[in-house]
Amino acid sequence: MNNAIIVGISGASGIVYAVKLLETLRSLNIKTILVVSKMGFFTAREELGLGEQELIAMADEFYPNNALHAGISSGSFLSRGMIVVPCSVKTLSGIAHSYNDNLITRAADVMLKERRKLVLMFRETPLHLGHIDLMQKATMNGAIIMPPVPAFYNKPQTIEDIVNHSVARCLDLFGIENNISARWQ
Repeated sequence: MNNAIIVGISGASGIVYAVKLLETLRSLNIKTILVVSKMGFFTAREELGLGEQELIAMADEFYPNNALHAGISSGSFLSRGMIVVPCSVKTLSGIAHSYNDNLITRAADVMLKERRKLVLMFRETPLHLGHIDLMQKATMNGAIIMPPVPAFYNKPQTIEDIVNHSVARCLDLFGIENNISARWQ
């Protein structure tokens, strides 16, 4: 099986989680395949001052979000799974309804149909019933909804500590050992 993890970045706030995830996976020698929405690039620029090429360089492979012909759009392409971070409401809706009009939602749909791990770091608050219904539908289809909610038992001192905790928990879902955050003792 290909050891690669597909990383989809949508336009929700929280690009810092995606950057930390990509950095951590690289440090662990785990191959990453990146897909970024147009608004994902916008958010990277607005929140972190990252240009498109800087973000793309953080991954081993990159595909534009309109590249529906990419290998990751097929179930015959083997991967370890996919993480959408941050996951916007629009992307969650596309995934929940199998509306595959871009590569992020198509690759996510492939994960679900092939029964591979799909983690959605949903970044929206507060929630209305429509959001909750979308999360339920995606979960019933096999996705894992994992909002990046901070824990405080590890006594975070910086924003990086808070980000690291959520990324570490996400990696735990894939069975990827890491030590980027303190664990409950």
